Amino acid sequence: MLNLLIFGAPGSGKGTQSAFIKAHYNLDHVSTGDMLRGEIKAGSEVGKKAAAIIERGALVSDDIISEMLRKRVSGRNTGNDGFIFDGYPRTIRQAETLEEILSDHGTAVTALVELRVPEEELITRIIERGKISGRADDNETSVKERLSVYHRETEPVIDFYKRQGKVIVIDGTGSIEEITRRITNGIDAFVRKA
Repeated sequence: MLNLLIFGAPGSGKGTQSAFIKAHYNLDHVSTGDMLRGEIKAGSEVGKKAAAIIERGALVSDDIISEMLRKRVSGRNTGNDGFIFDGYPRTIRQAETLEEILSDHGTAVTALVELRVPEEELITRIIERGKISGRADDNETSVKERLSVYHRETEPVIDFYKRQGKVIVIDGTGSIEEITRRITNGIDAFVRKA
């Protein structure tokens, strides 16, 4: 089973690349952002709480995310060859929870794919995305707060997996096709070595 984490700061292209990786390796795409947006759209209690937190540019609590994730992993499509986790884990505590959830299902994280993009480019990408998508959290103030939260709370997760020898660093600049090729080459080389 191939279980990948796709990592990078907001705007690094995680969602875009996840779609290609999902298709290439026949993986079940798990986006906590999409799951949360679904809850918000449905107007559920979880969605209402999450909406207020997201609008401030902060992270939704670990307990809410972990509960949604447990349900998703338990109900996985058995026709797939693993998972690609997009936007999760965002904290060390979430990484430990994910390890536990996967272990309960007899599997583990294979590798973390880190997309590296210069910060100025990230800000430009996100603001442009906001103009197109209309996402309320894609504005300059919120973007800077999200980048600050990413550096403070999420980057330590990369070190957590580095200590396990599971990090693949990818240059996240260039065309979508170039980045996808770098990712698949990196994953294939990593899996061969493992």
